[in-house]
Amino acid sequence: PADPHLPARYGAPVSSGAAVPIAAVLQNVDAQADKTVLVEGKVRANCTNKGCWMELASSMEKGQPGCRVTFKDYGFFIPVNSQGADARVEGVLAVKTISAGDVAHLESEGGSFPNKLPDGTAREVRIVATGVELKK
Repeated sequence: PADPHLPARYGAPVSSGAAVPIAAVLQNVDAQADKTVLVEGKVRANCTNKGCWMELASSMEKGQPGCRVTFKDYGFFIPVNSQGADARVEGVLAVKTISAGDVAHLESEGGSFPNKLPDGTAREVRIVATGVELKK
């Protein structure tokens, strides 16, 4: 059995070294867009169907800074009960406009879009992760 004191790993190995708090990365998104980041935070929400996305945030509170994390090439998933775990995530920071249909779909799976636009679309910061470590 896995050692409960070690993080569970998904995808490619995450680099060693200091991870940056997600809130700090989100304060300066444009400078880091399209760059690889190593971040840490809480899993505030995740896909409860397949574990195909998670919301990484500075805390479990809904209003706090956070972003969606998807998994490179749909290549791995996380457990559907990952909410509340501490996470270290390595991946590429991207800024995208999400269609109204995709916003509605993600909301149906538990996602939230505090910056949703009147037409139902949302500008979203996301990390396309190559690797994730979770620790409950």
